[in-house]
Parts: sequence; structure tokens; C-alpha cells
Amino acid sequence: WRASTRVRARPAGEPARPDVPDTPVRLLVGPANFAGQAWAWARAAEQHLDGVGATVMAVRRGTIDFDADYAVPLAVYRSYPWSVAQRRWLTRSFTHILIDSMRPLMGPLYGEDCRGEIEVLRGAGVQVGLIAHGTDIRVPSRHRALYPRSPFDPDHPTTRALQAQSQRLSAVMLDFDGPTFVSTPDLLDFAPRATWLPVVVDGRRWAGGGPVLERPRPVVVHVPSNPFLKGSHLVDAQLQEMSDRGRIDYRRLQAVPPERMPDIVRDADIVLDQFVLGLYSVMAVQGMFAGRLVVAHVADRVRDRLPGELPVVEAGPDDVVAVLERILDERDAYREVAAAGRQYAGRVHDGTASAAVLAGFLGRPLRAPRDQPGPEVP
Repeated sequence: WRASTRVRARPAGEPARPDVPDTPVRLLVGPANFAGQAWAWARAAEQHLDGVGATVMAVRRGTIDFDADYAVPLAVYRSYPWSVAQRRWLTRSFTHILIDSMRPLMGPLYGEDCRGEIEVLRGAGVQVGLIAHGTDIRVPSRHRALYPRSPFDPDHPTTRALQAQSQRLSAVMLDFDGPTFVSTPDLLDFAPRATWLPVVVDGRRWAGGGPVLERPRPVVVHVPSNPFLKGSHLVDAQLQEMSDRGRIDYRRLQAVPPERMPDIVRDADIVLDQFVLGLYSVMAVQGMFAGRLVVAHVADRVRDRLPGELPVVEAGPDDVVAVLERILDERDAYREVAAAGRQYAGRVHDGTASAAVLAGFLGRPLRAPRDQPGPEVP
């Protein structure tokens, strides 16, 4: 089905499209922007690659929204007049487009994913790449087979919904013959031809916290983006009981606005990421940049793919209390782990390594200081 190109009235609340960068490479990233990563990757490409200007488009859904150059309200995104104008803007303005999470960039024109848009963009001479996040392609049935602590109970309604979504979006990525990227290294189990594009965190926003593990009762923070996927329900009661005994100060938070998170993390001693998926997420990187001790379940098959030893303390639902008790008893040793975490985050997640990954797709050289070696690319 081909959408009509007839001129129609602009939908109410439609924001003005931003100016397109005047650079040899004009990159657009969007529209999911989960955890602000589309923004972070775009800014990293601009900062570290010669001749690249980037624009981030994101759909505003009224929940937790992150920075974007072009933020489109959901009602506008769903309108056909906007979609037709969006197609014209994309095909005439950009040399390269990274489609984030296989979501449509053009609203309802070509269906519920980006498959139909790829042909349109390529026909206009645009270079297209795909980026996947966890729930996009992490097929629950395969995750259960690979990860013993997998949260995906086949009878749980969330699992059934994610099974259908991930199978549909996985097919888009696996059938695509162009560059594909994944945001966490565990996803290489589900897209083996893809390249890991490390998440990017602005370490300057998270720096400045005090020493760790010096308070008699350390502050332990857990702010899950999705409690089901993080295994929060498996550890909350245990950690609250530990808090009630006075061993830790357990702070369990939810739906925190992004601008509040740096202060919350800086005030912690220990940051808990997740306990069932087998990876480390943006939350862990933020904790490492803040110099906090990060605890998570990171499977050996994931740790083996990383550029060096990951300074994240291993723990699952069955041993999290024992791990925290050991940390309290061996504080000096774990302060060193926290310090190593800051170094690891700066080496892998400050944007330089991610820009190096994108350099091939964008066809631009990495801008590196003459007196320093280039980044270690995962």
C-alpha cells in the first residue's frame, strides 16, 4: 500500500523540524531513544568522527522522556499528514540513518516496524543501519535455553508478549542485509552477525560522589527500569530484611526522572543493576562512572566477550545477601573494585569506542589526540 502524498493540514501540536547539519555526513538516529542512547550515540559520533553532524528524533510518549533534537508527540507521530512530510524530510535531508529498535521513523505509513521504510530510504540513496536493544530481539524461549537465571516463565503474560514482539523484530534485523548493531553484548546470542555498539554515558554528569563503603550502614540503591526484567521481586524482600537489621540502607526507587538520577547514584555506596538477565546495563555504567560499587548478574558467556575484566560484582537472587555481607566485611578490597569500575566505564563507555564502531558505517575517520592511543574497540 502506498500512502497518498496529497497536501493536508498539519496536525495540532506538530513541532518544527530542526535544521539539518551542514556536514558531509548527515546522520539521523531514532525513534526509540531508550535510556537516552540514541542521543548519546549521535553526540558521540559528532564529537569523535570528522565531518559528522547528527540529529536525534524521538517519540514523546508521556512517560520518561530523554533529550532529542526532534521530539514528536505520540498523537502527531500517528497522523498521516505528519508521516508524509516526515518521509520527504528523511529522504531529502540525511545521508545515513540508524533506525533504533526497528520502530518506524515515518509513523503509520509502512506498518508497525521499519521493514517497509528501509526500501524507501535506500531508494533515495540513504545508507541505513539497524540498532537493537534488549526487548527488541531477546527472544524469551532462547534466553531460557542459554541463561539459567532467565526470568522468562513461559506462562507469564509478560513473557508471552515479549516472545511475540521479539520474534517479529528479530526477523526484521536478521533479514536485513546491511549493518546491524546491538546495545549490550548478550544480544550477540540473538543477532550473531551484529556488532556490539557500547552504550554511552556522559561521565561528567555522574562524577563527584564521596568515598564508598565508609558509612557504618552503606546506602544500597536499586532503581529498576523494568522490575520484571531486572528480577527485583526476587531480591526486594531479602534486601529489605537486611535493611531492617541495620546492615544496609536499602533505597528501592521507581520511575525516577532522569535529571534526579545522578544525585541519587552519587549518594549511594552500592548500585544494584539486575539479577536475572546476565548482562550489565546503562544503570551499571552510570554507577561505575560515579565511582560506586556495582552489583549484578553478568553471565560468564557475556563477561568473556568484554574488552578486559568487568569490575561488576557478581550476584544473583540466591546469593545477593551473602555477597553484600562479604562486601561489608571486606570493604577495602571492594573500594578497589569500585575504582576499577570508573576506569572501565571511561575506557569503554565514554563514547569514543562507540564512535569507533560507527566509523565504518559512516565512512569517516576517528578523531584521536596525537599524543594518545586510540580507544580499545570492543
